[in-house]
Amino acid sequence: MARERVIVAMSGGVDSAVAAARLVDEGHDVVGVTLHLWDYPEAGAGSHGRCCAPEDQYDARRTADALGIPHFTFDRRELFAKTVVEPFVDAYLAGETPSPCTACNRGVKISELMALADRLGATRVATGHYARLSRTAPTGEAPRGVPYLREGADPSKDQSYFLYATPLAHLERLVFPLGESMKQEVRAEAVRRNIPGATKGESQELCFVGAGAGAYAAFVEARAKGRVRPGPIVDADGKVVGNHEGIHRFTIGQRKGLGVALGKPAFVTAIDTDTATVRLGEGDGLTSIGAEIDDLVLAPGVSLPFDARVRVRYRHEGAEGRVEASMTDDAGGATRAVVRFTAPVRAVSRGQVAVFYALGSHGDRVLGGGRLCYSHAS
Repeated sequence: MARERVIVAMSGGVDSAVAAARLVDEGHDVVGVTLHLWDYPEAGAGSHGRCCAPEDQYDARRTADALGIPHFTFDRRELFAKTVVEPFVDAYLAGETPSPCTACNRGVKISELMALADRLGATRVATGHYARLSRTAPTGEAPRGVPYLREGADPSKDQSYFLYATPLAHLERLVFPLGESMKQEVRAEAVRRNIPGATKGESQELCFVGAGAGAYAAFVEARAKGRVRPGPIVDADGKVVGNHEGIHRFTIGQRKGLGVALGKPAFVTAIDTDTATVRLGEGDGLTSIGAEIDDLVLAPGVSLPFDARVRVRYRHEGAEGRVEASMTDDAGGATRAVVRFTAPVRAVSRGQVAVFYALGSHGDRVLGGGRLCYSHAS
């Protein structure tokens, strides 16, 4: 990449710091940018368990100073609350399991960074995501080929899942300096460079929800505005075995914290929002042979149907399936899809995101994805 002005999203963590340092080493005109997304009145010592905590903004500036690059912080709290937090609360109250990090990357971080790049005169936007970009073969219409998203080289840290909906115009400008790296290499590099916060722990919690048991439920309840409804907990035979204080306390596949004792392992197999009923069953009641996908996004040049490896949650390795259109718009483009799995898949949860990857030699290529809105029990 020739010398360019590049803005780097700096969260204050190790990954974005090393990404910025590598670009400085390459001779680019680097500008650090931090998005202020949330306030943390309860934050204190140890809040590094979450990304974007207050100390992280300070660390981002310290890192920029150490690298000799300018750094700016921009307030995007209102956008974050509307785009990420409010839908997160609504989803749990609807019996779904949301994917807020996907919503944040799609609706806040990437789009806002692109707009800020324009304001700051930058041609490129870099992040510390563990993801890669490649290009298709050149054609007459696309002499440089068309960029497409790939999984990062480190399978334990890959973040392409959260970026599946990135539009072509943004892919053209994105840079992922860590895409080919392993996390342990990045950590060692941060220590070697004496980057501020190089030894602090990994972000484990959502940036806007506190740590500890019951944190998610308490967060939702505080913002539910009277929408929490108690209801029954029933077993596989429909027998009432307990009561709950709100379906937002449960997710599909949950085993712990059910509030009942059946004398044998039990899992949440279904959540009925109409009656506020939580249904329990054994592990075999968690599998699905298919799923419906809405808010469908396909990568440039990709059309349905196709066979793919489908990841139904972030830590899911993926399951092979056939992806077919189930609804199209007036122009004939698919807006909704159905996935038919080759073998039953466990814990397919409404509200989560399904991301499609190519099969075969290009198995790390992202083909698209969408929100899981219904699963077909096996």
